[in-house]
Amino acid sequence: MCGRTSCHLPRDVLARACAYRDRQGRERLPEWKDPDKYCPSYNTSPQSNSPVLLSRLHFEKGADPSERIIAPMRWGLVPSWFKEDDPSKLQFNTTNCRSDTIMEKRSFKVPLGKGRRCVVLADGFYEWRRRQGTSQKQPYFIYFPQAKTEESGSTDVAESSEHWRKVWDNWRLLTMAGIFDCWEPPEGGDLLYSYTIITVDSCKSLNDIHPRMPAILDGEEEVSKWLDFGEVSTQEALKLIHPTENITFHAVSSVVNDSGNNTPECVTPISLLVKKEPKASRSSQKMMQWLATKSPKKEDPKTPQKTESDVPQWSNQFLQKSPLPTKRGATGLLERWLKQEEPMAKRPHNQ
Repeated sequence: MCGRTSCHLPRDVLARACAYRDRQGRERLPEWKDPDKYCPSYNTSPQSNSPVLLSRLHFEKGADPSERIIAPMRWGLVPSWFKEDDPSKLQFNTTNCRSDTIMEKRSFKVPLGKGRRCVVLADGFYEWRRRQGTSQKQPYFIYFPQAKTEESGSTDVAESSEHWRKVWDNWRLLTMAGIFDCWEPPEGGDLLYSYTIITVDSCKSLNDIHPRMPAILDGEEEVSKWLDFGEVSTQEALKLIHPTENITFHAVSSVVNDSGNNTPECVTPISLLVKKEPKASRSSQKMMQWLATKSPKKEDPKTPQKTESDVPQWSNQFLQKSPLPTKRGATGLLERWLKQEEPMAKRPHNQ
C-alpha cells in the first residue's frame, strides 16, 4: 500500500531531477503541463494533485513519443466511464492498484490497455509500523539510496543536520509505476486527469514495516520502457512490475500522521530533530509571576536546616536533573518543574 508521499521540490528543481535523453540522444528536460496546479508538499495524501511523468504523445498527436511531460494529476483514479457528476461519489478506492489483479478490474485494465502508463514522482513515501505491544505506530520515510556527492562526502543522508539540509540539491526522485485516466464531467467542463499507484509485495527490508510497497522503476531504462507505450507492449511493460531491494528508510516524527502538517519535520530523520523545550501555559506563567512578587518566608533560626544528604533523591528513570541554576523558595521550584524537559524518546530500531 502507498497512502502518503512527499514531493516538495520546486518546479525547476523537479524538472532537472527528471532529465532524460530523447531518441536522438539529446539531453532534455521534461516540459510542464498546467504547472500552476502543482503544489510542493512534504505530506501529500490522496485526492491531492501530484506530479507524474508521461509521454508527450498522450497530449499531442504525432509528437515524438520519447519526449516527456510533467503534469499534476489527482491522486485516486477516476475512470473515464464514470457517469456521476462528482468524482467524490466514486464508491471504491483507486489510490492503489494491486499488480496481481490489475488485469481483472475494469477501472485499471481499460486505461492500461490504452497505454495510459505514467511515472509518479516523489521524494519518497511514508509507511507505518505498529510498535510491539502497543496500539501506536511509528512512521517511516522510504526513498532511493542517495548517491555520494563531493559536498556531502557520504551516502548516509541521516548522518547530520547540515548534510540533511544540503542533500536535496541532488536528490534522486522515487519513480513509481502508475496508470492514469482522463474523465470528462457528464454535463461538460474541464477534463480531470487522475492516477493510481501500482503496488507489489514488499521487499525483504520493508516487510517488517508493511507487506505492500509501490512498484518502483529503478533507473532510466525501466522508466523509458514503462512510458513508451507505442513500442513496449502491455505484457512487456508489466514485466517491470516487481519488488526492488534498492530502497532505504528512516524513522520520522509522528507529525506526519496529520496530513495537514506540511513542514520539513515530516521527512527529517527523528534522530536529528531537536527536542524543543515545552512552553509554559498561560495559567502557569501567571502563577510564576504571582509567586515572583511574594517575598519568601523568613527562616526560623531555631529550625535546623536539612543538609543535601537529607533530601530524598529521585531516580534518573523519572526525572532528569535540571540545567537551570538553583533558586530558593517556591518560585524556583515551580519554575524548574514547569521548564523541565521531557526525557528524549529512544530511537526506534530501523534496520
